[in-house]
Amino acid sequence: MTSATLARNEAALHAAIERWNAGDLEGYLGIYDDGVLLHGYTPEPMPKPAVREFYAGVMAAFPGCRIAVHETFSDGDRLVCRFTLTGRHEGPFLGVAGTGTEIALPGITILHFRDGRCVERWSHADMLGVLVQVGAVPPPA
Repeated sequence: MTSATLARNEAALHAAIERWNAGDLEGYLGIYDDGVLLHGYTPEPMPKPAVREFYAGVMAAFPGCRIAVHETFSDGDRLVCRFTLTGRHEGPFLGVAGTGTEIALPGITILHFRDGRCVERWSHADMLGVLVQVGAVPPPA
């Protein structure tokens, strides 16, 4: 893997995050290959149409939400990113009606690139933490 390829993958991620933060879902989704599989948010990997639907739901539940990238590093054709999504819970999310609560959703993701596009992604985000923040479940004891 050349340093130019690694730089291209990181630039693709940062461009996608910029589009997300501008509220441009279609621009954000441009990072993903049409055959992408996203693991970690549902029991089975999500293909691109389900990824679009999932993220449209996130943007509807947290209008104007933003993603901050804290660090990235690469290994071959994989790029790891630690991030936090922040926003105000205004619409239904995980079965909870909007509460008006500001949330912070930390996560980590591994993106597998081929030819400058993400072909597979593994993510873990603190969904329980969001449910605690919006008052849907009590904090762990």
